[in-house]
Order: sequence, then C-alpha cells, then structure tokens
Amino acid sequence: MLKFFLFFIIFINMISCRHVPKENSVFYRNLGNEPSVLNPIGSTDAAATSVHDLIYETLLVRDLDTYEWKPSLATEWKLSSDKMKYTFKLRKGVKWHDGKDFTAKDVKFSFDIIFKDKFNTAAIRPYFTGLKEVKIIDDYTVEIIAKDKNWQNFNTAAELSVYPKHFYEQDKKKSFFNKNLIGSGPYIFDLYTRGSRILLRKNPLWWGDTLINQPKWKFPKVVLRFSTDRNVSLEMLKKGSLDFMGLTAAEFLKKTNGEQWGKSVHKVKTFNNSPKGYNFIGWNLKHPILKDRKVRKALSHLVNRKLMIEKFEYGYSVPAKGPIYPGSAYTDKSIKEPLYSTKIALKILRSAGWSDTDGDNILDKIIDGKKTKLSITIMEPAAGFMKYLTVFKEDAKKAGVEINIKLIEWNSFVKLLEERKFDACRLAWSAAVDWNPIQIWHSDSMKGGSNFVSFSNKEADRLMTAAKYIHNKEERIKMLRKVERLIVEDYPYVWFSYKASTMYGYNNRIKRDKDTLNYSIGTSYWSFKSKMREEI
Repeated sequence: MLKFFLFFIIFINMISCRHVPKENSVFYRNLGNEPSVLNPIGSTDAAATSVHDLIYETLLVRDLDTYEWKPSLATEWKLSSDKMKYTFKLRKGVKWHDGKDFTAKDVKFSFDIIFKDKFNTAAIRPYFTGLKEVKIIDDYTVEIIAKDKNWQNFNTAAELSVYPKHFYEQDKKKSFFNKNLIGSGPYIFDLYTRGSRILLRKNPLWWGDTLINQPKWKFPKVVLRFSTDRNVSLEMLKKGSLDFMGLTAAEFLKKTNGEQWGKSVHKVKTFNNSPKGYNFIGWNLKHPILKDRKVRKALSHLVNRKLMIEKFEYGYSVPAKGPIYPGSAYTDKSIKEPLYSTKIALKILRSAGWSDTDGDNILDKIIDGKKTKLSITIMEPAAGFMKYLTVFKEDAKKAGVEINIKLIEWNSFVKLLEERKFDACRLAWSAAVDWNPIQIWHSDSMKGGSNFVSFSNKEADRLMTAAKYIHNKEERIKMLRKVERLIVEDYPYVWFSYKASTMYGYNNRIKRDKDTLNYSIGTSYWSFKSKMREEI
C-alpha cells in the first residue's frame, strides 16, 4: 500500500542537539517536526511514519532499485489463477520486541482492526476496501482473500503493516500506545523526549541480521530529532549532530559553500525515479466565496510560479500543473499550468459579479444578502513557506483580492482541518509510483479520508471507481488522466512546483555505496566508515 502523507512542523529543543559523542554509534536524522501521534495503527502522520518504518514491518517490501517485491515478514507468496486469493508463507523465528513469537494470528489481527472504529483506522480504510478477509491456514501461512477485482489488491495485501496481537488488543488508554511501541523491525523504541528527539536502538533479535550479506540497518542506534529551523538544522549537520539532511535548492547553492563542505560534510545533487511530492493551497470548496469555481480559477492566475521557482528554488523545480508529478506515467502532459496574469484574473472575477463598490481596492459582492469582501485567510503550518504566500498575497492585491496568512501550530492546524473550519490551507502531499486518487479526491473521502477541501465530482468519482478494476496499466492510465483533468479544471488546489532533482547533505563519517538508488536515496543501506567519530 502506497500512502500519501502530510508534511508538517513543530519547534526544536536546542539543548539536546549540542551533545555529539565521539564514538560512531548513533545515526542522527531530522524529522523536521515532532509526530502528533505515535500510535502506528491508522496513522497518516508523515513524521510518525518515519519512526514506524524502523520499528514495524510489512509482509513484503519493494526493492528500491527494481521496484519488484521482496520477502519481509513473508518469505513466499502465490496468487490464485483468478487473482482473488493471495497465499503468504510467513517467516518462522521472528520475535516481537518483547520476545513473543510472530505468527499468523498477528497478520489476521492487523487486517481486522482496519475495519474497527475502536482503532481509529478510518483514514486508511479506503485503501483496503477491495480486500475481504485474512484466513489463517496454519501458524505460518495466511490466505488474504479479495472481494473484488481491484488491481491494487495484491499490492495492498503485500504492504499490510503487521502489529503484535497480544500487545495491541490490550484494553489500554490511547495514550499508552503513544508511549509504547512494539514491533518486529530492526529498531526498538527506546526513548522519547518531547520537543527534542526519539531514540531507537538496534533490535538484537531482528531476523534480518541472520541473513547472509544483509546490507541494511547497520547503525547501532538512531536518533530522530525535531528541528524545523532550516538554518539551525544546517548548523547541526555541519557540527555532526545530524548525519543526513535533505536540502532545498537555496541551501544547496547558497548555504553549503563554506570550508567544511567537501571535507567534514558533503552535499549531493542526484536524480532518481522516486515519486515527487508537491506543495499546494487547498481551498475549502464549501466556503461562501470559494465554492464558486470562477473565483478559484481566478486565484490560480494570480500565482506566479515561475517567479517563485526562480527566486526561491533557483530554477531547480518545475511548475506543478496538477496532482501528478511530471515523471509519472499517469500525468497528462497536455495539461498546462494557469498563466500568471492579473488581467485574466480580474476578467474572471468581474464575470463572477465581483467589483470594488466602495473604493477600498478590495473587490466585493453581495452573497446571501450580505456585502462580502473578497478576503481569504490561508492557514500555514510552516514558517519556511511564508515567503511563497507573501508573493501570492502581493500579487493578489493587484487584482483586488485580500489574502491573509495565518501561521498556525501543527496540532491546531490539524484540528481546524478536521472540523473544516478554514478558508484555505497550505500543505504538501507526498506521491506514489502508481497514482490512486481515491483517498484524496473521491467524494466518499470527505469523511474519514483526506478530501478535506470537499472536492466532489460525480464523473470523477465514477472514473476513479472504474479505474480500480482495470488491470491493464495503459488502459487504467487513460482513464485516470481524465480524472486528473476533471480535478485540475475544477481548481480545488493551487499547485506550486515539483522538484526536478534530489539534493541532500551528509556527514563525512557516513559510508555510502552510491549517491542514490533508483527509487530512493537509500539511507537504510548506509553505515559508518569507522567506529570512532572524526573531530569536527
């Protein structure tokens, strides 16, 4: 199951980031924010997912070079001739972090809880609607049965996250499972210091270390820090209290040219086939002003993407035209981004009945019997993106549109999204190799899914649903391109840009075989050059 996830922020505790041990025992990485919820079941929190990926495992995993399936908690798998049953032979000898044995009961439990409201799994439930049940054949064999011909059913089954039944079926408060994480993966949850870091230590019983020439997860410990200040994070990287950091174009070009760069710390610009996410402004389509498609279309013409890319991303990105990244087979290349033009925007707004009746340079209109100014507030969770919105605000002002920007703490931000108490929000989505729009764009996803902007289009719903059952990729792509066009032409989002390359920095003590794998940088394959740290 390829998930979409949100990017978000919190504050950093500087004190804990200053200690740098001399021994190479800890790999330091920055989450960029503090997880809002650590309980893995039903989580769509991107920072939390980065933690979970080191603690929990799935039945199969993708090869990061070929994108083919590889064994994980399952060692063998077989599809029935009608592709409605998937038999998985489970790995024997796997231990949960508390020493209990992993068995087929855990796989069945992990599937069954997805459909129980008690476990807060509504947000991920849409991914599993094509699967019917998990049958236990014996202690180390399960059969996952599909209930329809959804082409993604096997992928969803293969990437089922597996949790220990004996632990998560306990009748405990939700807060207990935010403080206690038990998995089968390479790292054990050891310490969580709020506002500062999460410490993970290597699982001495991890099955992966029994394999011959096992190349992954060689670090004895991993510390995941919470730093949202990019300048502070760069200093941490230079001083050795971070070993890896993704870089923006501005950082790569302007802030990584000191004496240390190329010696104790290095920067890399590389290219791979990993799906590229995007930043966006999402309009609340039930808002009195923004429910008008003409208003949303006009606003799209007030976003100077090319200027933003040149000014803030130094030409290392390309304008975003819609919800699918340019390198994807699914994207419709005939779709063009809206032309930046105050003149076009004004013409559209005037045709929608907006004018400046009181000479205050802000357009107004009678809505529901009340004079309403064309004033919109955008919620923003990350201070670093404010500069983009400020450019948009100034350009919108030229067309008589008042844009207000409100920086909001992440947990409050999420609450307002869930309650639909917002005009507009600025966020980002990650992406997947195979585009499945249902979670974000289907009408059914307005409740429990990620369609918080309330996009609803009957034809798009029909095509999305039909595409689920088309196994021929080329035919499915044709149908989903129609969905992309229907979404884009309704202007529910303002799309900003997609990265054209991957940039990151790493500490000199890190050993890498290559700059990147085909579908990921591949940090899980990194290790230390030597036991002792270099003095920095």
